[in-house]
Amino acid sequence: MYEIPWFEYDEDGLDVAQRAFVDVLAERAGSWLVDTLDPVVLPSENTSDGQLIVYLDIGDPQRNQGILTVGAHFDGSVVRGGKLHNQDFTIQQNASELIFGAAGGPVELASRTADWFETVLARPLVRCEWHHEARIYAVRYEYAGTGRGLCEGYEDALAPDGLRKRLAADGVIRGRGLINRAGLGQPDVIAHVRGARPDQ
Repeated sequence: MYEIPWFEYDEDGLDVAQRAFVDVLAERAGSWLVDTLDPVVLPSENTSDGQLIVYLDIGDPQRNQGILTVGAHFDGSVVRGGKLHNQDFTIQQNASELIFGAAGGPVELASRTADWFETVLARPLVRCEWHHEARIYAVRYEYAGTGRGLCEGYEDALAPDGLRKRLAADGVIRGRGLINRAGLGQPDVIAHVRGARPDQ
């Protein structure tokens, strides 16, 4: 049976420095609690900035929900990482707590990038749910302790009638599934998704 390698790549698509960088990451990724399909290598010929990009999709396996894409751009001597846009893979500056950067040789930078990935994976991540009539009408993924939201969703049609009326009266606009966490009150369920458990 064929096993998918960590950070799989075509050797012809990467130069010597890029292969050295990715090989260190692949070795380290074997201990990460992620699926082998989650870490991805984008060769520089396929990226808008001409740099090698390695990224990791972090999801909620219980809900089959993507939560966050984090990754790093490597140019051979400098690596920059952070939250990535999930389509064009540009680094999102609005998530400054995830920004990472370093300069050096490929092996050293790969080791530092692996350390950074491991730090991101270890952060306690929770799913907050609001229920009405045994159905989830709002969900929010956030880092435990900080409350930093990563993604969220809201179904107005499933929300309690009184809440919908109150939010409408307050002029809260429910565009694109976004929620006002404070307006919803305490969640009915807070479920640990990944990383260190907040109570440990």
